[in-house]
Amino acid sequence: MEPQKILITWWLGYIWSHTAALFAQSGYEVVLLDNLSNTHKDQVLSSLKILTWKDLTFYEGDVRDYDFLDKVFEQEKPDGVIHFAAKKAVWESCHDPFLYYDNNINGTITLLEIMDKYQVKNLIFSSSATVYDAEKNVPPFTETDRLNTTNPYWTTKLVMEFLLKDMSQHKGFNVICLRYFNPIWAHHSWLLGENPKGIPTNLVPYLLKVAKKEIEKITIFWDNYPTPDGTCIRDYIHIEDLAQAHLQSYDYLLKKVEKEQITEEGNLAPAFEIFNIWTGNGKSVKEMLNIAETVVWEEINNEIGERRDGDVAVSVANPIKAKQILWWEPQKSIVEAVEDAWNFYSANKGA
Repeated sequence: MEPQKILITWWLGYIWSHTAALFAQSGYEVVLLDNLSNTHKDQVLSSLKILTWKDLTFYEGDVRDYDFLDKVFEQEKPDGVIHFAAKKAVWESCHDPFLYYDNNINGTITLLEIMDKYQVKNLIFSSSATVYDAEKNVPPFTETDRLNTTNPYWTTKLVMEFLLKDMSQHKGFNVICLRYFNPIWAHHSWLLGENPKGIPTNLVPYLLKVAKKEIEKITIFWDNYPTPDGTCIRDYIHIEDLAQAHLQSYDYLLKKVEKEQITEEGNLAPAFEIFNIWTGNGKSVKEMLNIAETVVWEEINNEIGERRDGDVAVSVANPIKAKQILWWEPQKSIVEAVEDAWNFYSANKGA
């Protein structure tokens, strides 16, 4: 098979940049698209060039911009898409749900329209395990468990999955949805990592900024959940394990499409698959605080606050399907993930 050209949306973010590096290192031609709303362009570009020995093609623009996307697809003619472009802060989505409906859902619709126009049918979607009904299901969740959401961000992820399922059934798209949560974002080289503009919305970078005295303290949102220590439990994963899952998913999708049976209408039967990409072992907020304190060798200032709107007590999923079908399983521990994040942050002086 000839080398594939992959378009990665919102690539300069942290999951996205790691995935772009891995795809490029694995022989794919990578085209990158981002609106630069939450990243440091020059730092990520220079790091990717060091890691891949390539100047990756980059377009600055928004997936909601039909004319912009149309020009990108006309110019590049990608074979497939890795779709990450979505806003993802629970509290922000509760405050401004229309922003999330517009960015996440309308952006996906525009992307699908352009993909359909150019007959680009292969797509890996960055979904979320937040789509599971945490109140009705017993964790760890499986791909067939009941779905429900408690805030606008999670709702957009579920709507996007439904859109993609429809596109597979009615427009012949080949889609894999990867459900995951709480990646810890730093490459072992210390060249790539989570370095958001403004205050972090994820736990680990927030903890590290407090450790660096860049933020006074971290607020733990409530400690009276029905968990062993009263704080929320989530499944954390090293970013490099997550990037590897995207690579193996796309390779699997290509092989599956090649082997598909011809339908009665003479078309290839489309593919639609969902995989949990998690460790299956959750950690509480207090446990993550303790791990971070061990890594940075000092106490991290914290306080207990009120329960945050939209949060659930436990969100942990079973990754056995990914292991059996994709031959994927995490290779790095949570401690290694926090160590890599601290090393990245220290090496880059929090810049």
